[in-house]
Amino acid sequence: MTLDYNSLLLALGVSAACLAVTLMGSWLVRRAETVLLTATVGLVLVVSGIFVYSAYVNRPQVVFAIGSFVLFHAGFATIWGAGKQFLTGDVSIAAIAIRALAAMAASILPMLSGYDGLAFIADNLAIALLLFATARQYWLARAEAPAPLLGIAALYTLTAVSFVLCAAVLVADGKLVLGKAPSNWAEDLSLAICIAGMTGIGALSLALHQWRLAARHRLEAITDPLTGLLNRRAVFDEYGTRPMGTTAAVIVFDIDHFKSVNDRYGHAAGDRVITVFADELTAHCRPGDTAARLGGEEFALVLKEIMPGRAELTAERIRRAFEAREIPIDGEVLKCTVSVGVAPGRSTPLDFDAMLSAADKALYAAKRGGRNRVELAGHLQAVPLEASRTAS
Repeated sequence: MTLDYNSLLLALGVSAACLAVTLMGSWLVRRAETVLLTATVGLVLVVSGIFVYSAYVNRPQVVFAIGSFVLFHAGFATIWGAGKQFLTGDVSIAAIAIRALAAMAASILPMLSGYDGLAFIADNLAIALLLFATARQYWLARAEAPAPLLGIAALYTLTAVSFVLCAAVLVADGKLVLGKAPSNWAEDLSLAICIAGMTGIGALSLALHQWRLAARHRLEAITDPLTGLLNRRAVFDEYGTRPMGTTAAVIVFDIDHFKSVNDRYGHAAGDRVITVFADELTAHCRPGDTAARLGGEEFALVLKEIMPGRAELTAERIRRAFEAREIPIDGEVLKCTVSVGVAPGRSTPLDFDAMLSAADKALYAAKRGGRNRVELAGHLQAVPLEASRTAS
């Protein structure tokens, strides 16, 4: 082994260690991004493997080789787990352990049998498979942020190919027993690619998580934190200047006697009532429609494509479904109702603000009319329950 090879190993170790420290720091700032912690653990294991392998390069003892295999495979399996976690949101310790143990068995058994050349072939192929699998996770997630995710997938793939090349050169040499660490041009090339890949993956990963953080902030700005529905700002951002045609409708809901619920049972109970109604609203929301919490106990449902006469029937179904819900509060069963105003589309298109205002007027007419009812804007007549039962 040459000094250049040892220098490359040191450079790779330092590069991976710096990236691990950076990711750890990012996780400490954003604890919710546990994928950063998973990736950090994987990198720490790989860095440890690099330094143990460096010891094997200088003193080719079986214990150092096995130690590096264990650390490398545990590290790359954990890095795969971070990629899987990025894609699915969940980390599977069992899946990581299975892949790591399978890779360890493939390389450690030949080493213990005295076939160190075969062990390094298996080691390189096992790492390559883990890296290909990691690249696949980011490829599958590419829709979230195509540029950085495709770049990460490409770099993992390139690094995997370099390990395949190392295995191929050892196979071509045909030596099952080496007595020392592999030394050939493919090893040097692989180290150089690993250093460049580590740097590129690190930069892209940090950029990606900054993008995710910004996206989360944008989402939080338009989402009601209690119900997960869109908030008033988001609805006006989407529909504020858009004319609403004859097939559109705006429905406004207001939970009846909500203040008395808060006064009698407390704000936690009020929050529970709000989330129950939000669940009913979401359950009746079709793809393409928009459900939102406008504030307090007031909600809105924007129907983009609805046949004439159907919007008020949808509102009535939601009203009846909420009326039927039993909400357990402090050992009691609470039943609440909702008043509804409906502004169906007109032959002359109106903007969203005008339709929302019309629905609001109908809502207050429903309140004045005794609550727990649906009123139509302009007509101010309650929906016949017989018609709603027939429709449902």
